Amino acid sequence: MFAPMLTLGAYQAALYIHQRSGSLLLQPVIVTLLLVIAALWLLQIDYDQYRQAANPIALLLGPATVALAVPLYLQRHRIGQLLWPIMLTLLFGGALIIFLTLLLAWLFGAEWVTLMSLAPKSVTMPIAMLLSEQIGGNPALTAALVMLTGVVGTVMAPSLLRLAGVDSPVARGFTLGMNAHAIGTAYAVQEGGESAAFAALAMSLMGVFTALVLPWVM
Repeated sequence: MFAPMLTLGAYQAALYIHQRSGSLLLQPVIVTLLLVIAALWLLQIDYDQYRQAANPIALLLGPATVALAVPLYLQRHRIGQLLWPIMLTLLFGGALIIFLTLLLAWLFGAEWVTLMSLAPKSVTMPIAMLLSEQIGGNPALTAALVMLTGVVGTVMAPSLLRLAGVDSPVARGFTLGMNAHAIGTAYAVQEGGESAAFAALAMSLMGVFTALVLPWVM
């Protein structure tokens, strides 16, 4: 029971720190990760041993993902009204995210393996790692880039949206879901049900879009 309690305790502490500080940099996911790493290092606990003991928490990821369908169901009429704008945003926005990522990395001299590891960075980790392996990337590097993308996207997106004068919960949620996957969706939940629903929708559609398009164009 130590590993699940350590994980839950670290997450509660991270939530408290985030709420008290109000800093977007102190995202609960990252703070939890750092607290758990620090605890494992101080107590000299092997990571494989911790991971095996923490499996009961991993089993909750499935129900937690399914729970995202609740805000989607509650916003089904709104989604139906905005179906064409949603599909066009996904098509052009999704393609632009991948294209700009590869272009900038190529301009900085990134090698092919790095480019293929970067390409799926804006989707959830299970999809991104499988895609990375399929197109010739490094899944471990992709996992780190996915985490970094989620954190940076969640930190930057709210400020950029505010500067651009974007107040619509639909636009804010969709932007967070497309650019910062699950971490952005977790932030969108704090903004309200409509924002959370469109963030979950964007995260799901972006995963499907990337999984279908990336192996085809690469």
